[in-house]
Amino acid sequence: MDPIIQMRSVSFSYPGTQRKVLDNCSLSVEAGEIISILGPNGAGKSTLLNCACNLLAPQSGDVLLNGKPIRTLAARDVARVIGYVQQYQKSAFSYTVFDYVLMGRASRVGMFKKPSEADREAAWEALEKMGVRHLAERPITEISGGERQQAAIARAIAQEPQVIFFDEPTAHLDYGNQIATLRLIASLRRDGFAALMTTHNPDHCIMLGGKIALLDKDGHLEIGDVSQIADAKVLSKVYHTDLLVPYIEEAGRFACVPKSI
Repeated sequence: MDPIIQMRSVSFSYPGTQRKVLDNCSLSVEAGEIISILGPNGAGKSTLLNCACNLLAPQSGDVLLNGKPIRTLAARDVARVIGYVQQYQKSAFSYTVFDYVLMGRASRVGMFKKPSEADREAAWEALEKMGVRHLAERPITEISGGERQQAAIARAIAQEPQVIFFDEPTAHLDYGNQIATLRLIASLRRDGFAALMTTHNPDHCIMLGGKIALLDKDGHLEIGDVSQIADAKVLSKVYHTDLLVPYIEEAGRFACVPKSI
């Protein structure tokens, strides 16, 4: 079976710059797989996501979506496969949270047609899964940044894609909701979804398991299992600080912690 997404030797630079943000990067995402993209600030983690979903066009290399070149596909066809939860959620209009989530069904609603009862039910189920059903009638512009992030994830779930991109999905959440979001991402994998996620927190990668795609500031991508990449020496080099990855008996897992502050 073909991967859902396959990036082959992708290179990308922003106009007017010499630096290669991505340099000959290859990556594939299969059904039910979680890949966490890890790297320092400015390495190009969000750029990698944007190239993978055709928001940015690479200077070289190919991106395939279910075996087809993504650049040849209509935006609606891409949206039926890829959901995208971006880092900063803004809305110029005071949609209710329910209507905002319902917009995730746009790629599945025919031209000039209204959302069906099944579409509305999908939106309600997504709100329930994220634990924000109580916000349904609130204007999206009047809830907190963390609540908007949760609503955005609900909208991506309502979209029913094969893979969901998460760009720093825990960035605006308190610690409890960070863990709840990680649990949700893990549950999506069990439901057969794939996830491609950027993060600054190696511990989140360890908790989720799966694979890590490590992007350095020269645009080089290294991919491996969490057990390979989430290594104290590797992470200390990436973040230029002394880190440990001990096994925490009480938690039943490894954890990334600094030696000292």
